[in-house]
Amino acid sequence: MLKKKIIKILVGTNNIGKLREIRDLLPKNLEIYSTSDFKIKSPIEDGKTFKENSLIKAKYFSKKSKMICLSDDSGLEIDVLGGDPGIYSARWGGKKGDFVRAMNRVFKELDKKDKKWKTKKIKARFVCALTIYGPNQKVINSVGKIEGSISSVMKGKNGFGYDPIFIPEGKKITFGEMKPLIKYKMDHRFKAFKKIKKFF
Repeated sequence: MLKKKIIKILVGTNNIGKLREIRDLLPKNLEIYSTSDFKIKSPIEDGKTFKENSLIKAKYFSKKSKMICLSDDSGLEIDVLGGDPGIYSARWGGKKGDFVRAMNRVFKELDKKDKKWKTKKIKARFVCALTIYGPNQKVINSVGKIEGSISSVMKGKNGFGYDPIFIPEGKKITFGEMKPLIKYKMDHRFKAFKKIKKFF
C-alpha cells in the first residue's frame, strides 16, 4: 500500500448533487476529477448493500480512468417500509432520476401502510457508504448514518434527492430547508468522510 497521501482523485458519480457535496468535503489542495472529464457512464449496480454498490462503482470508474477513485452509494431507509427505498433510492425516481416522483412514491407507500402516518413520527435514516479504490491502493471503506424522520410534506429547495422530506434528529426543519454548510457538517456523507479523511 502506498504510504503517500492521495493528491488527486476521481469522484465516481454521475450525480451532480453528490459530486458537489463530495467536492465540498475534500481538501482544497486536492486535484479533483469527475466522471464527465472522462465521459464514463455509470456501471450496473447489482450489489445487495450500500457498501457493495459503492465498491462496484469505485472499481469500475478507477479501471476506466486508471485513477484512484472515491465512490459513494447512499440512500434513505424508512423503518415502516422495511428499510425501503434503501439501495433502490435513486431508482424510485425512475429513468430520469426524478426525486419529486420518488418522494411522492414514499408518501404513497406510507399511505398504504398507515393512512394516519402523517400524525406519527416515521423513523428513517440516510446511509452513505464511501469507497476509495485505485492502482496500488488498499481498498478503504467507511459508512456514515444520520437518524431522523419523514416530513409529511416536501419542504425546502436546498440539497438534492430526498432532502426535502428528511428531518434530522433534534431538528425541526428538513435537509431541504437547511443552509448547505450546516447540512454538510452533520449529514451521512460527512460522517462517512470523517472516517477516511486521514488518507488525503
